[in-house]
Amino acid sequence: MNQRTPGDDQPKRHQSGDDVPDDDSQDDEDQEALQTYGREALRYSGRMSAPMPAETSRNFRGTVRQLAKITGRETPILILVMVLAVMSVSLTVIGPWLLGGATDIIVTGVREGGIDTDRLRDRLLTIGGVFALAWALGHVQNYLLSGALQRSMFRLRETIEAKLHRLPLSYVDQHARGDLLSRVTNDIDNLSQSLQQTINQMLTAVLTLVGVTVMMLTVSPLLALVAFVTVPLSVVATRIFATRARPRFLRQWRTTGTLNAQAEDVVSGHAIVTAFGRQDQERQRFADENAKLYDSSRAAQFLSSAMQPVMMLMGNLQFVSVAVVGGLRISSGAITIGDMQAMIQYTRQFAMPVQQVASMAATFQSGIASLERVVELLEVDEISADPEPAHHPPTRGRVAFEEVHFSYEPEKALITGLDLTAEPGQTVAIVGPTGAGKTTLVNLLLRFYELDGGRITLDGVDITAIPRQELRSKFGMVLQDTWLFGDTIWENLRYGNPDATDAQIIEAAQVTYVDRFVHSLPEGYDTVINDEGDNISAGQKQLLTIARAFLADPAILILDEATSSVDTRTEVLIQEAMNALRADRTSFVIAHRLSTIRGADTIVVMDGGHIAEQGSHDELLARGGPYASLHAAQFAGQAT
Repeated sequence: MNQRTPGDDQPKRHQSGDDVPDDDSQDDEDQEALQTYGREALRYSGRMSAPMPAETSRNFRGTVRQLAKITGRETPILILVMVLAVMSVSLTVIGPWLLGGATDIIVTGVREGGIDTDRLRDRLLTIGGVFALAWALGHVQNYLLSGALQRSMFRLRETIEAKLHRLPLSYVDQHARGDLLSRVTNDIDNLSQSLQQTINQMLTAVLTLVGVTVMMLTVSPLLALVAFVTVPLSVVATRIFATRARPRFLRQWRTTGTLNAQAEDVVSGHAIVTAFGRQDQERQRFADENAKLYDSSRAAQFLSSAMQPVMMLMGNLQFVSVAVVGGLRISSGAITIGDMQAMIQYTRQFAMPVQQVASMAATFQSGIASLERVVELLEVDEISADPEPAHHPPTRGRVAFEEVHFSYEPEKALITGLDLTAEPGQTVAIVGPTGAGKTTLVNLLLRFYELDGGRITLDGVDITAIPRQELRSKFGMVLQDTWLFGDTIWENLRYGNPDATDAQIIEAAQVTYVDRFVHSLPEGYDTVINDEGDNISAGQKQLLTIARAFLADPAILILDEATSSVDTRTEVLIQEAMNALRADRTSFVIAHRLSTIRGADTIVVMDGGHIAEQGSHDELLARGGPYASLHAAQFAGQAT
């Protein structure tokens, strides 16, 4: 796993306001509050997340087309689902007509002094068979649809996971980690649940509306027209509620991402929050974000639930109208009691899917809001494609920066016209004040960022001609910000070389003095490092990362303040191990402790993205330039 080293020369991170379109004044207040939060949010360390960027509502139809692409591989199953739905709904809507016929058999029998029981029995058996077959078809339809949707969500999660690995580091740096995680987890879960709840019901509801309409026109065109009077009102109400609900659902899921980001900040920076006594401020910040989530969720859910009583009112008006007019038609002998019974049932059947469509429209809007956030992530420009693998001779380790230009922000150049060469086996130390561009050189060398101009070569080959994975496999890294995962010490060390034997792991641990402290742990190498890594000391964690790099046996080493968390005695031991590890390898050492780089072949002094001077320790001291000033300031009052 490649991670960016937190450093002082990182790009600035920006906070944008809320761009979700809405006409309510509350939306403007939410926008101002979110902008205020962005200006005042505290970032306690390099591990903390960046603020979340603005989100704008996408085109609804465009997002639905994206949904069609996501489910495209399930098209045959979805077609079968539609066929089953048509069959099931057709049988369902025929039921009231058949039942009306049974009623007419009874009424006729009463009037004529005898009910035809055989005919009635056959009709009732037919009705039972029709409803049973409709239920079975609906059950199969639901089963197939659930499988198709879950397979689509499975592939979507895989696509998102693959996308995360292809995102440029600049995008990850500029977006809150909690918000990115929310898109991968919460938004996809909400999309999955929304589709599962809505598609089947909406499909059935629409087909039922069509079927019931046909049957009502067949039984009594006049009563059908009476029932349809409320339809335009229902359509208008549904459109109004759905249109107003969508931006609120978008705000709800966006705010969920912001809240997750804030919680992730506090958890990852718990020690810093506690050390600075900012628990009350963080609780208040969480309370403010939680209140925004409450307000947006309440508004979205209110509009979603408010459609139901409106649709019920429309349905009741429809029922009353049909009952009154139908009663008059029966009294005039225009229709039979059985036909009237069928029309009453059809009226109820007509009202129910209208209510379902209205209700599911709001839930569907929630899913579409989540899909918008997922699609936005999928449409982020990816890192440039890797070249085709080619055969390269064994790495010698000659690295050359040639007229390199780079900036994190286009209007603010950081590195301009930099030239630097590291010969095979040399140790190049990079020093300089905060923000000078030291860590940036490493980021460029590993292609975490792409150059604005110039080139970097490895053994004379432009690194852009080498696939990223192949390029990075040639480097071993020991960073100031240690990274270990929740597993045993065995597995954390083996991460540097998955094929390493236990004997090789122990050898690497002994050389880097890990073996010494491991035996003091209750479980030895089987000790599980917890998720926070706080069951071992910071120095021990750094020793583990050094041993991991040793085990990888890389051609080129990058050491970024690799001994910053160890005591002075251990530092001496680690320096000896590093000297052995650097033997016959090109090494780049970023250091603030000048005592650790005296033996470097070349010391490069960075200042403002330029090389102020370079040479050996003795040469630079003799010149009396920037390095001599740094040395004097660091060792003031000590013998040199």
